[in-house]
Amino acid sequence: MADAKVIPFGEEPRSRRGGGSGGGGTGSGGGGGRRQHHGKDGASRRAQGPLTPVPEPRAGDAPEDAERAGTDGPGAPAADGGGGWERRLAGGLAFLRRRVTGEYEVDEFGYDKELTEQVLMSLIRPVYEKYFRVEVKGIENIPSDGGALVVANHSGTLPLDGLMMQVAVHDNHPADRHLRLLAADLVFMMPVVNELARKAGHTLACAEDAERLLLAGEVVGVMPEGFKGLGKPFGDRYKLQRFGRGGFVSTALRAGVPIVPCSIVGAEEIYPMIGNARTLARLLGLPYFPVTPTFPWLGPLGALPLPTKWTIQFGEPIPTDGYPPEAAEDPMLMFNLTDQVREQIQHSLYKLLVQRRSVFF
Repeated sequence: MADAKVIPFGEEPRSRRGGGSGGGGTGSGGGGGRRQHHGKDGASRRAQGPLTPVPEPRAGDAPEDAERAGTDGPGAPAADGGGGWERRLAGGLAFLRRRVTGEYEVDEFGYDKELTEQVLMSLIRPVYEKYFRVEVKGIENIPSDGGALVVANHSGTLPLDGLMMQVAVHDNHPADRHLRLLAADLVFMMPVVNELARKAGHTLACAEDAERLLLAGEVVGVMPEGFKGLGKPFGDRYKLQRFGRGGFVSTALRAGVPIVPCSIVGAEEIYPMIGNARTLARLLGLPYFPVTPTFPWLGPLGALPLPTKWTIQFGEPIPTDGYPPEAAEDPMLMFNLTDQVREQIQHSLYKLLVQRRSVFF
């Protein structure tokens, strides 16, 4: 199988899908290079956009003609009339051909825009829309272009809240922004999960990678509570844990990007953690081993999350571009900004909890 072309940051910017601006002109895929695909003969050609009008395939067309007549991805909408299934089939074949021949692009962090938008998002979206029925508020607080750091609370035993937040930004932001999540080391040590995380635009939670993404105009998401928030007992639900040492504030200050607080309600109850098998967790090399009312008692069925009703609210951005460059080294300023972000998230959580009618409705 041929390797995909790696597009580094800093090349000539390309226009975003649908004409919206975002990511400082780099596009939601992080890389910002001009989109070109290389065939076997070495010649470059522009990639077909997913919304580009194409001719209807006709009987007797060659396979390659039928492929060009389809849309770019397996999830493309069907056309009116009886040719809808033909378009979907042609689009699916075209997608598979690009996967096999390597005629698709990834950025230097491994983000695969085509695979994410046409496959991964399509798999997660039913859980987001039908199972958790996520309601999104304040999406306009994420800027339409340029970098931004989204800081959210973390909970739920398994990190489903990060994936739901990613879909919320992708599907609701008017400028078609894409959220690049910072993930823990454990994510990139797990087979299969490691590769999927990279393809979906996630990267290691380190200041260097975060700063590079922010300076490239990307929207970056971080959950400073880490495993302390994700694995906290059910009795401590919606009580924010310590936000580390404020490294995310230092990164935002150096990049000069706004900090957008994000409050997520509903994730705390999907796996009510009533116990922690610490000995088993140490043996497995995990930060904790959850015990819930259904897991491990019901086996694999106990791993099914409860269908809670979620709300994700993006708060008013906190600007950082007015501070001098040396502000990123000021520990008192970092402490104050960290506390401000944490208090804003906690206040929003309490407010949303008062407003919700039920955990499940």
